[in-house]
Amino acid sequence: MGRARRGIPVHGWVAVDKPEGITSTAVVARVRRAFGAQKAGHGGTLDPLASGILPVALGEATKTVPYVMDGRKVYRFTVHFGEERSTDDREGEVTATSAYRPSRAELEAALPAFVGTIEQVPPRFSAIRLDGRRAYDLARDGVDVELKARSVRVDSFVLESWDEADSATFRVETGKGVYVRSLARDLARSVGSVGHVSMLRRCQCGPFSESNAISLDKLDELGHSPGPVAFLLSVTTALDDIPVLALTEEEARRLSSGLPVDLLPVLARTGDGSDGIQASASVAYVMQEDRPVAIVRIEDGVIRPVRVMNL
Repeated sequence: MGRARRGIPVHGWVAVDKPEGITSTAVVARVRRAFGAQKAGHGGTLDPLASGILPVALGEATKTVPYVMDGRKVYRFTVHFGEERSTDDREGEVTATSAYRPSRAELEAALPAFVGTIEQVPPRFSAIRLDGRRAYDLARDGVDVELKARSVRVDSFVLESWDEADSATFRVETGKGVYVRSLARDLARSVGSVGHVSMLRRCQCGPFSESNAISLDKLDELGHSPGPVAFLLSVTTALDDIPVLALTEEEARRLSSGLPVDLLPVLARTGDGSDGIQASASVAYVMQEDRPVAIVRIEDGVIRPVRVMNL
């Protein structure tokens, strides 16, 4: 007989405003403790240097984490010019220097080249796996890490403020997999200088933003009182960008058992939430009244469960 999981069954999302100086893993542990929850995970790592929105999933919400990871991100960050560092942020060792400082006009002229689908080489100190090991572990061991360029999407890149002495602050909106540290490094090189990230804040991560976030200190203050529940967002918050279908009780029972359900009768009863549903190769989630049932895939006019929610 398996060992019982410690904690209570809590299901939903918490948008934490992470402070600098703490790892994402430590934040998850504190959120789990505040709710007394059995299970928790996060929707996209933030470096200890960074502050801002770290979505934390509790219970069955962990099954929706990939949809947050794939979502839109918004960052504010400051580039310090004149020093390139091993980690591409202020915590690394200086690896190159330059006396040149770009003008505001030079920076603004350079930004369009970094918008759209671009090729980007991740930082040497990143969580990418090479031969089963994280790149940052290899780099710390002195291994010469060579990472390949990847195609990523940058939706906007705006200069917010400029300090003619040595720094500039930007706001960037990105898709999945963009490294802000690489943007800073490559932008500095493109204007004839070198640079690194000295400040980084994530303002939005998928549907989670500063408007629905709680500070880690405030969450700790609330402790095990009913207070934290006020900041618990629905499991389906992460699924806002995919269509929803309504099921009958019998259809929900079939999907929960791993059995397929015909699409056409479901579409006939579903309203505007079914926009974008195709007869084949569509992803959606399904509800039975107010209860999330599963994330599903539509194949050849049939609804098939991908991740069943035990709620």
